[in-house]
Amino acid sequence: MVMMVADNAATALFIDTNILVYANVAEAPLHQQAISALQRAHQHGRSLWLSRQVLREFAAVRSRPQSFTHAAEPAVIVERLRFFENNFNVADETSAVSSCLQKLIIDIPLGGKQVHDANIVATMLAFDIPTLLTHNHGDFERYAAFITIEGITG
Repeated sequence: MVMMVADNAATALFIDTNILVYANVAEAPLHQQAISALQRAHQHGRSLWLSRQVLREFAAVRSRPQSFTHAAEPAVIVERLRFFENNFNVADETSAVSSCLQKLIIDIPLGGKQVHDANIVATMLAFDIPTLLTHNHGDFERYAAFITIEGITG
């Protein structure tokens, strides 16, 4: 099996679902901060990564009403998913990701919904992506020995 590794791995950046939602919904509370963070990363030549999990989570969030906006129309959601697939690197869920997830489950106390965040970290490790851009710092602090966490607010 050929393992795909992030180009320019030292500066590769994994984009969490909340950043995509904020960047794609003008009414979102951190819309401009998310846009600015993505633009800065792009201007600095960082390779921007998503995973299939993040794409599914984006579709789930945008298909239901939020406190700051209504549910998006299905065609709009699909258009955004296609845009992401064409403009970001997308990490597939491979056996290497599963192996990393299994190791994290053993090494770090976690359970329930925390497995979803652990799977993001496992994807990052499997694809050699060192940094996560997220607004949910607290959800990922337990993985600080494995990844670097960047935020969108100062």
